[in-house]
Amino acid sequence: MSTPRRLLARLRQLMAVGTVPLPELVRLVAEQLVAEVCSVYVVRPGEILELAATEGLRPEAVGRARLRVGEGIVGLAAAKGEALNLPDAQNHPAFAYRPETGEEPYASMLAVPVRRAGRTLGVIAVQNRQPRRYDPDEVEVLETVAMLLAELLAGAIVPDSAEEGLGSATPRRFAGICLVGGIAIGPIVRIGPAAAPRRLLADDPAAELARLDTAVKSMRATVDELIAARLPDGDAPREVLDAYRLIAADTGWLRRVSDAIRTGLSAEAGVHRVAGELRDKLRRVSDPYLRERLADIEDLVGRLLRALDGEAPERVPPGAILLARRLGPAELLYWHARGIGGVAVEEATAAGHAAIIARALGLPALGAARGAMEQAENGDPAVLDAEEGHLVLRPGPEVLGTYQREVRGRSARQARWATLRDRPAVTADGTPLSLMLNAGLALELGQLDATGADGIGLFRTEIAMLARGMVMDTAEQAAVYARVLDAAAGRPVVFRTLDLGGDKLLPGSPTPEEENPAMGWRSLRVGLDRPAVLRRQLRALLLASGGRPLTVMFPMVATTAEFRAARALLRAEAARIRPRPERLLVGTMLEVPALLFQLDTLLTEVDFVSIGTNDLMQFTFAADRGTPAIAGRYDLLSPAMLNLLEMLVERARATGRPISICGEAAGRPLEAITLAGLGITTLSMAAGSVLPVKEAMAGLDLPAFRAVLRLIRESDGAAPSLREPIAAWVREHGVPV
Repeated sequence: MSTPRRLLARLRQLMAVGTVPLPELVRLVAEQLVAEVCSVYVVRPGEILELAATEGLRPEAVGRARLRVGEGIVGLAAAKGEALNLPDAQNHPAFAYRPETGEEPYASMLAVPVRRAGRTLGVIAVQNRQPRRYDPDEVEVLETVAMLLAELLAGAIVPDSAEEGLGSATPRRFAGICLVGGIAIGPIVRIGPAAAPRRLLADDPAAELARLDTAVKSMRATVDELIAARLPDGDAPREVLDAYRLIAADTGWLRRVSDAIRTGLSAEAGVHRVAGELRDKLRRVSDPYLRERLADIEDLVGRLLRALDGEAPERVPPGAILLARRLGPAELLYWHARGIGGVAVEEATAAGHAAIIARALGLPALGAARGAMEQAENGDPAVLDAEEGHLVLRPGPEVLGTYQREVRGRSARQARWATLRDRPAVTADGTPLSLMLNAGLALELGQLDATGADGIGLFRTEIAMLARGMVMDTAEQAAVYARVLDAAAGRPVVFRTLDLGGDKLLPGSPTPEEENPAMGWRSLRVGLDRPAVLRRQLRALLLASGGRPLTVMFPMVATTAEFRAARALLRAEAARIRPRPERLLVGTMLEVPALLFQLDTLLTEVDFVSIGTNDLMQFTFAADRGTPAIAGRYDLLSPAMLNLLEMLVERARATGRPISICGEAAGRPLEAITLAGLGITTLSMAAGSVLPVKEAMAGLDLPAFRAVLRLIRESDGAAPSLREPIAAWVREHGVPV
């Protein structure tokens, strides 16, 4: 019998009669691995690692020898969450000498963190006098022992939480970011990493492998059934779900589960072990797309464990609010089918799979509500306010009543907005407007007819690639773009070229070392430095047009020279494509303030300009829009921004160039009214904003408002914001905002 099998067999015997004492465990590991030292360090409050048991070091050091997390080899293994295999540990820069341990003679060290559910509980280490690197089998067996040790330590360690002692009835509010707008009221359903397996070791690996094979087949079948059945009208976001299926079908991680089972683990323990390794590895990745795969992996792990366990799903109260650390696409479909009314995910982004699926389902969703998982219990009453970005746990009667009235009011407004769908967008005085959609996936195209939008003012071409996890080839891209043009049915579509980089990276892309990625190597800068990728996309757009009109917009343009270079690539591709577009319009997003000082030249070069208020605001005010401390400090309705926008409108009008807004501000009724007052009447926004903005505009006497807006701006040009006086006039005149 091999050493790993022999050690696990002995541990299984000991665990069958009760808990294994730590001194017995370290003695057994040292004996079976032929190590002169085996020690276990346990995390104590204050991020202290204390020697809890040892075989080979001085017994009197137990309870006395301590290291901080990050200090010494043991502390470094705990901080990094990964094994350290060192042939000469004492000459490693992180080595920290503790004279009370008597470890001077020992050169080599293998230190493995003891982790459970993403939390480090301690470290197990072996040492030898002879300098050597421990072989992969020895590393694997110590990692397996660490997994068993985690279950022994989990019940003995009290969480060090600053929130302990708070009553379970205390109301708590957690801030987050809106993934999908809406409000939900209901009890909490809290889901997290799967519980530790009840049985860790198994006598018959062949039987466990057979169980795994059956469970994998069941998991894949249920994933396919769920995906096919649960999206509206069968209009599945293929880009997302195809990527998810690839992970479900991947044999790499499942092969590692099989290998773990062959060492003597149960099927459940093998799944847990490999999932933990993947979880720890992906947590250390800075690429946001790859980190998003962690949710997919945990989704599949939970599904696989349910298949192994054969457990029946618990009943979910109708309208419940799902709370999770991470959430994969199939898991969200599963819970939606069971009647949840909203979802809050601590680790989620607007471009992530959970957000994409939630948008397809029209499910209110909140991201980055940090701390909620620790404070919530299943059944806690809660309010999910994805409009304002709040999750309220255990709301008081007044708060709950306010939100209940808001939900009733929203239902009435939704019914009222539905009557506006087929009416033209026009102000009360008859000024025509153009209200367009911002979109990025095929599943959003149905919103054109559902909202009565005039077209697509911003099609984010990178979203489909982020969802797919790759830059598609020319034919695949052309098929996507052709579907967009077909759905538009003659209505205008503005295709924005790839806006990758910053926080939008594809798998395999090197993560640039940038202090501020939003102002780094991203967007058109990447396209001009990697022209083959940009030309492939431009060729696909031209092929997709099939002779129809085509409008292309370049993002993150900082100089007129950059625009010219990008346009030259487009024209070069257009010269090779037949049939050529009936009309080819080429424009730029205006996000970088440097373009404001090149307007005279720029406006003679472009066919149109679309203002990206999100980036323009943060670059103008030098304020990262993702920083909570300054998120509300700078306002689009400030004198500075209104002056800037008015100047742009006047210069564009003088040269006859159309100007529009495609940033988030266009979808907020008060901002939309103000933009119209400045002369910007083409606005592109999320689908949920089209009808509310149309209703607000229909109640606006635009000439009267323009006169008032001028007076408000002249009255206090030094105010940080003019929002209140503008809102007061709007309310006074009954404009529904």
